[in-house]
Amino acid sequence: MKTKLTIIAATIMLSACSTLKLSSGGEKVRVLDPNEVESCRELGRTNNSVTAKVIVERKEEAVAKELRIMARNSAARMGGDTIVPLTLIEDGQQTFVVYK
Repeated sequence: MKTKLTIIAATIMLSACSTLKLSSGGEKVRVLDPNEVESCRELGRTNNSVTAKVIVERKEEAVAKELRIMARNSAARMGGDTIVPLTLIEDGQQTFVVYK
């Protein structure tokens, strides 16, 4: 039974990762530090969340990568070209500030 659950969880994790793609607009969005956007115009914020735990904790790098992809795609939809992380990742959630 435990083996079946592990296989199911792994399948869900792999399928979730394979469906999260950077949009064509998101490809143009940069991730910068706060000191690099002093002359930019703030457009708003985007709050993003992904599953951080599927039976076991997911790797922090994978969660961070997915959050950046979601934030970049969201920023592109908002008309932005730059994002800056506002918060640290907590329970698979992170907020970014969107700039133009």
